[in-house]
Amino acid sequence: MSVPMCLDERRPLRAAERVAAHVAVAVARGLSRLPPRRIRAVLRLLRRGAAPADHQRVLQARQAVAAVSLRCAGYCLPRSVAVALLCRLHGSWPTWQVGVRTEPFRAHAWVEADGQPVGEVPGFNGFTVIISVPPDGRSRPTRSGMEPAA
Repeated sequence: MSVPMCLDERRPLRAAERVAAHVAVAVARGLSRLPPRRIRAVLRLLRRGAAPADHQRVLQARQAVAAVSLRCAGYCLPRSVAVALLCRLHGSWPTWQVGVRTEPFRAHAWVEADGQPVGEVPGFNGFTVIISVPPDGRSRPTRSGMEPAA
């Protein structure tokens, strides 16, 4: 599990990175206003053909999103959607998750790579996943190097 970045850990973004992050944030803001089933449907469509994102790619996307949008830095749903979209712009897809816990009640949205949450605080746990959009299984090569059947 990675520790969230501090403000002094941000790296300057190149112009192209900044533009891509702004696009991802703008689209994520619109998507985050939709009902959960619609968000899931759109994200499932967008993940098609993308390779699974690695931890470093997802962390860089999260940092870029937080650098261009204070709202996304503070709100999990638009941030997690923007991170997934930004990864997709680079040809990969993280696992996008939404979960709840009951004691105390809380809902949260996050992204994972390599089976681990990216950028979440230490002690992040106890959420029951209710929505998950993992990488498209068809984009992963099999051991023989062949694409799996759809």
